Amino acid sequence: MAKSNDVPMLNQNPNPAMMLKIPVKKSDVPILNPAIPVKKSDVPNPNPNPAKMLAIPVKKSDPVELYYPLRNLVARKYSELDAQKVESILQTLNKCRSNINMVERVDLSLPMQRNCLIHYFKCLSMVEPLFTAVSSSISSNPDRIIFFWYDAFDPDYICLDKVSSQHSNIQLEKAAVLFNLGAIYSQIGASCDSTTALGRHLAIDAFNAAAHIFLKLWKDFSKEVSATLDLTVLFAECLHHLFSAQASELNLLQQLDDDKNNNDVGSALEKHRCAVSFKSVSKLYRRAYDLILSDSAATEHIYSFDKTWVTHLYQKAKFFQVEARQRKSSIIPASKRPKTSSLVQCCPVVHDAESVTEILVRGICRRSDQWIPKQQLIYLDLILSEYCPFKIADDGKLVVDPWDMPPPYPTTLAILSSSSSSHILALPLKKSQPLDLYEPLRSYLVLKCSESAARRVEGLLETLAKLRDGMQSDDLSLPARRDCLISYFKCLCMIEPLFPMTESPNPPIFVWYNAFNPQENSSQHNIYLEKASILFNLGALCTQIAASCDLTTIQGYRVAIDALNEASHWFLTLQLEATKAPAITIDLSEDCAKMLCEILSAEISDSKWNFPHPQSARLTLPGYPVSVLYRKAYALSTSGPLAENLAQTLIPQYLESKMNMKTCIVETGPGDVIEQFLSGYSKAKSLLSEGCQPPCLDLLSEVSPVKIKDGNLVANATLEALRLALKEMSLQETSDITMKKN
Repeated sequence: MAKSNDVPMLNQNPNPAMMLKIPVKKSDVPILNPAIPVKKSDVPNPNPNPAKMLAIPVKKSDPVELYYPLRNLVARKYSELDAQKVESILQTLNKCRSNINMVERVDLSLPMQRNCLIHYFKCLSMVEPLFTAVSSSISSNPDRIIFFWYDAFDPDYICLDKVSSQHSNIQLEKAAVLFNLGAIYSQIGASCDSTTALGRHLAIDAFNAAAHIFLKLWKDFSKEVSATLDLTVLFAECLHHLFSAQASELNLLQQLDDDKNNNDVGSALEKHRCAVSFKSVSKLYRRAYDLILSDSAATEHIYSFDKTWVTHLYQKAKFFQVEARQRKSSIIPASKRPKTSSLVQCCPVVHDAESVTEILVRGICRRSDQWIPKQQLIYLDLILSEYCPFKIADDGKLVVDPWDMPPPYPTTLAILSSSSSSHILALPLKKSQPLDLYEPLRSYLVLKCSESAARRVEGLLETLAKLRDGMQSDDLSLPARRDCLISYFKCLCMIEPLFPMTESPNPPIFVWYNAFNPQENSSQHNIYLEKASILFNLGALCTQIAASCDLTTIQGYRVAIDALNEASHWFLTLQLEATKAPAITIDLSEDCAKMLCEILSAEISDSKWNFPHPQSARLTLPGYPVSVLYRKAYALSTSGPLAENLAQTLIPQYLESKMNMKTCIVETGPGDVIEQFLSGYSKAKSLLSEGCQPPCLDLLSEVSPVKIKDGNLVANATLEALRLALKEMSLQETSDITMKKN
């Protein structure tokens, strides 16, 4: 795959860390370690605020074979059948491990390297429970796995306190992979063109992601790993503060630029806010600087890598400290202010066309909490989502699609049954009138901005229109419709800042019908009606998936529970959106969303009681009858305006039949190797979701339906071509089958 230019690059140097050196003389390096006294004159400041950002190189490792030792272990500890079930995971694990030194490959972009590391970390977390047995093996055991990692800053430095960086401890491997993921994020951030609004935004999110990664290393991994210096608590904390400082600096410059454009730089409140922000950035740089100089070994280590780092950190800390004092003093009445001039200079940001792209990208980031459920719904994605490379196959096997192959990945429908479940209510979907979004949105951008601005986001507008046309197609399966609706909702979050389009000659009119009473509809220019309707349909669709699950299988139960939890997420989000769209149909009202959440709460508890589980799980089940939850939902459905609207539906009768039900616990034995693997996957997904995967950086990836390329939002031609090819193959297969029957 050719190297992508999706990230706005400062230059094409293959080693971003080395290209960011600050040219200073040897005598310019401030050595403030108390053990090495220096004069004040030895710390010159030729550039009060260097614009360049620091990045770090990745760690490198010696090759190691993972497949055969782990497969042999699974076969011995469990069975040959279990080994066959997880074969795909072990093969992918081995492939990703062989690509671990992928920084030397010129055909991989930084986003692709990021994807590989994330993929490998998830696989590694899945097999983690196996390493307890491997580590306890004697050294002569051929299945014993040894990891060997070199220091990122000094490849010749291979031990710490006479302890080698050669270990069978999987925590060393996970820590090294996280370090490399943080390093790749730092290189993405340093590569972005921060003179543009979009480039600055990407850099901020990349540096924040790097900071989160090193926070995890600092708090959770470094204390358990005795290896090279770069993996110590001191270095992890230092890098956390460094990248937090760089993200905060760029964010501050963006704020200053926004204030300048809004003519809001003169207020005392704004000046106070700026002074506090400058002081905060100074503290972060100062903390990183002090940590390096607090340990002579760390200082020497950084000097061997790049002496200018210490100068850079000192200059940054000093500059932002001085600037904070000046801005704080400027709040004093003019007659009492000291005669000082500001040293800060904002990067010139190109507005109009490029800022439109930035606004749309920022829209998806600010609304990411709406489409990312807080719970880890791993079974729903592992079986039904075409964007998840990890799958549970029909025969119970865990399979993995290659990390470098874009979706869609094949889904399995084995958990879906032809008959609906008796204890899960399937809600109807809302219907909408057809609408062309492309022309009105493009015309509005031309009117408000320019033709060039509209061209920069054409790919997004085209994808948006295709998704809206496709989301109500009758030939979509439940999983495909879910993926389509989620993708469309993400696109809506991106264009939300464009609304209300009050100055547009032809704003789009959204028309949606009541799901419970199709004769009633709502017609608005308000995008919140569109978002609320999509949220309702996502929730309703998840109830249909849950009701369609084959509850004679454990997998069917798990997917059903996950689908109900996701439905609850969509309806909780709908409650927040309902207040933004006045004069909506009653199915989108706050009261209706609240009632549906109560129904789902009852059904989730009902499913958990009926789901076969170990006896130890008894303590996590509700301590009161499930019928109480159904009774609460029934009270809401039979009061106020909802009672009349739901009278012709099955909801009241369904809830009434559930109010006197009795439940019993079905117990089963402990899980198998698949359960252990999925538990590890869930932990990895949870760890990486906490600030370590910013939504906007997904737009740089080859697997995103809409991509950022050369500062534009474009439709991913690779994915589109793949989908067309799969569609043609499907049609051909159907044609062949028809011919054979005839």
